[in-house]
Amino acid sequence: MKNKTAFNGERLKSARVYRGLTVAELAEKLELQRQTVSMYENNKLNNPELTTIANMSRVLGFPKKFFLENDESILKNGSTYFRALLTTSKKYRNEQIQKVDFIARIYRYLNDYIEFPLTNLPQENYESSEAAAISLRKFWNLGDKPVDNIIYLVEENGILVTMFDTNTGDIDAFSQLITVDKLETYLIGCSRNKGTAARIHFDVAHELGHILLHEWSEDIETLSKDEFKEKEKEANAFASAFLLPRNAFIKDVGVYADNLAYYVELKKKWKVSISAMIRRSYNLGLIDSSIYQQLMRTMQKRGIKKKEPLDDNLYTAPPSVLRTSVQMLLEEGVLTTKEFIDELSQDYGLSLESCEIENLLDLPKDTLKVVNVSPVHNLVIKSRLIDKVE
Repeated sequence: MKNKTAFNGERLKSARVYRGLTVAELAEKLELQRQTVSMYENNKLNNPELTTIANMSRVLGFPKKFFLENDESILKNGSTYFRALLTTSKKYRNEQIQKVDFIARIYRYLNDYIEFPLTNLPQENYESSEAAAISLRKFWNLGDKPVDNIIYLVEENGILVTMFDTNTGDIDAFSQLITVDKLETYLIGCSRNKGTAARIHFDVAHELGHILLHEWSEDIETLSKDEFKEKEKEANAFASAFLLPRNAFIKDVGVYADNLAYYVELKKKWKVSISAMIRRSYNLGLIDSSIYQQLMRTMQKRGIKKKEPLDDNLYTAPPSVLRTSVQMLLEEGVLTTKEFIDELSQDYGLSLESCEIENLLDLPKDTLKVVNVSPVHNLVIKSRLIDKVE
């Protein structure tokens, strides 16, 4: 009789989606028929050989135990708001959603040890994006000052942030509502591919716009192209108004709204792209459409529309809440690296390689590396032997 064991087909699908593979691509790597892999994923074949599971583990880079664990969904059904949804394939979107699912499970585990900041957002219905931005600035006591480190700011107010790698340049950022032990928490993901401070600030603010303005129970995949574009327009308007508050920005721009060089100077203060500031000036009526178009053409002609001045000089703090929580547990001796990984697996049903957890939480390389140390006997030298030595 051949050795067989319990198997969770959903976990095979999760690992495949996480690696950005299609069923056909995984089947080729496993040297199996496409239909066989599909049947495994749908639990129509639910007892693969142990050697097959070992091959899945090798090809996908997940521990064998991962494929034998049960799932408990903690992502709230409904929207995951992606910027560039219309140009990004569903395959890449699903890859990021799967990463959020893993992060949410790790967060649930960490939440049993760490007191994280609670979600701190105003609960209002807004007439406009501008009104929502004013409300949030007031709620967070920001006044009209620039936002120096937006990731730190949103984490301080209970929103999780992660940086993600992607095989496509089409994904800028996304946001997702997760539910952990009946507490609702938002997570914002930002692409490492587009990691300038100005870009990160606008992307995070854009996702804040979705969080405050839009319904999270609907499935945005069902929206028409025009409906989706309208939501993106509202989120962009929020980001612009939140990062560049009307009165302070108008005062700063003054009579130089048509001066491209002046926007470079303003970028140092506001940490917002030149393009976004020019657009804000246009929306506020500081310049007309002809001046706006002229400034955009000048940027294009000078080759600074995609890579702007100061992009390599401005800094914003990276995500730190999840990373810091793990480092605290390890540094204060609450858990060893082995205990951390084992407990996540045994008590929370998520077996991952240490390097994978490090990638998901933006931890330094080898933070969770388990070092096998051979035990050493604690022996005592007899007193008479010491006397002889003397």
